[in-house]
Amino acid sequence: MRAVDALMECLKAEGVDVVFGLPGGANLPTYDAFVDAGIRHILVRHEAGGGHAAEGYAKATGKVGVAFATSGPGATNLLTPITDAMMDSVPVVFITGQVRTELLGTDGFQEADTIGITMPVVKHSVMIQDPQEIPRAIHEAFHIARSGRPGPVLVDIPMDLSRAEIAYEPVIDVRLPGYQPKLEGNQKQIRQAAKALASAQRPVIYAGGGVVNAEASEELVEFVTSDRFPITCTLMGLGAFPAPHPQWLGMLGMHGTRAANYAMDEADLICAVGARFDDRITGKLSEFAPRAKFIHIDVDPAEISKNVPAHIPIVGDAKHVLSKLVVEYRAIGADPARLDAWWSRIEGWRAKHPLGFEDSSDNEIKPQFLIQAIYEATGGQAIITSDVGQHQMWTAQYYDFPAPRRWINSGGLGTMGFGLPAAMGAQVGCPDQLVVCVAGDGSVQMNAQELATCAQNEIPIKVFIMNNGYLGMVRQWQELFWDRKYSQVDMGDFPDFVKLAEAYGATGMRLHDKSTLVEDLKRAIATDGPVVVDVRVTREENTYPMIPAGSAAREMVG
Repeated sequence: MRAVDALMECLKAEGVDVVFGLPGGANLPTYDAFVDAGIRHILVRHEAGGGHAAEGYAKATGKVGVAFATSGPGATNLLTPITDAMMDSVPVVFITGQVRTELLGTDGFQEADTIGITMPVVKHSVMIQDPQEIPRAIHEAFHIARSGRPGPVLVDIPMDLSRAEIAYEPVIDVRLPGYQPKLEGNQKQIRQAAKALASAQRPVIYAGGGVVNAEASEELVEFVTSDRFPITCTLMGLGAFPAPHPQWLGMLGMHGTRAANYAMDEADLICAVGARFDDRITGKLSEFAPRAKFIHIDVDPAEISKNVPAHIPIVGDAKHVLSKLVVEYRAIGADPARLDAWWSRIEGWRAKHPLGFEDSSDNEIKPQFLIQAIYEATGGQAIITSDVGQHQMWTAQYYDFPAPRRWINSGGLGTMGFGLPAAMGAQVGCPDQLVVCVAGDGSVQMNAQELATCAQNEIPIKVFIMNNGYLGMVRQWQELFWDRKYSQVDMGDFPDFVKLAEAYGATGMRLHDKSTLVEDLKRAIATDGPVVVDVRVTREENTYPMIPAGSAAREMVG
């Protein structure tokens, strides 16, 4: 059969039920194969939208997302989604077309060195050299993308090779001797970690997105509640431990709660699970958690001791390691009363520094109030995606995520324009769930064209735009750290989002009265098809609390 028909057979064997993509000259044979393949294809309006949709699908379902693009600009338009998936450990297989082999290196039409360009930002990549390689390359791509620490894999296929006839034989199993992720964790190290936890007077459990990726939420809850361990989660880990909960300190980091950040600052033992001690968590690294020793559990050995030296390193999958750690810890029979003084201190911080805001005295909608209203309107049960900026932080602060895979956003790369296409992908992957995109008026315009994709494919996402007329987070930094010199952050009153939604075939609404906000949001949710809601909020509200860049957690402001 043709190599492209074999490719379709491989996708079906991997359980692929949808592909996001855009055809072009170099991948025309692949799109010809789609006609009879029986795989759903969603035609996006921009390759970046397709890449982010594949990410949203993967994050919401836990399955591997798939995105297709042609050569040259098609492939380079995928660069941001690929990098985003790498930073946030998202399993996505990107399949790109390439110019014919005889044109490689000649600067032919729409030729780009896709492998070279993307090499620093992929988990693995391969350019097909022989059409017979395609089936094994595809199955290996899925195996690498989903196993160990998940991540993006790129397969680049020259056009002439995709058209070639091959003797197709199904690939039964994938064995890669040079790639054997360690999942179980060293039992001796796990036992040592349990002993350290049992003797700690001021422990904190610090969980990240790796817990979600490992489907280890149940094991995390069992571990945390095996004693009175305080727990905090990163932005990417929200939902891994249900909020609210008596042991839940809230999110930590630059815009985390004071209780979470102060606890990390004064802890004598920090147990990090599937988290990487990035700069938004640590602040000034030399002053981060100066009294603590560290247990670091991660499936990627490269992350352990990369930023913060681990006293007890454990390389392994969070699901496997936590289940063993609970057994070892319970066998010790630690005295829970040793944590009384620690919890008394934490409760003092909670009482003195609760997460809150000064609400408006009239019907003006404060951004924080909007998030609380979205929580009420959705019953806390929606899948929420976001773009990047103030609205993202407010959502993380004020929407209590009860379960994993309900919070989908761009963490490591901080990609504006992520939220809308990610919501589209999440909705396709979870058709029976309510999917809401919380967007900023700046971010949403970066991939607003995907509203057409949603309308054409009847993908009923609800987009709530927190419209303050600014690039809000940049404006906040200019206010606080650049003497209020607002440079190129005023977005004005453009576009008319209601008309834009209608032009794309969606329903448009505009809201500006907090007294009816919850009911108005419920009305938007109950409306069929994709809906865009332009919510006018306070223009110059700041996201607090905040650790200024390069400062220590104890120096929080706001």
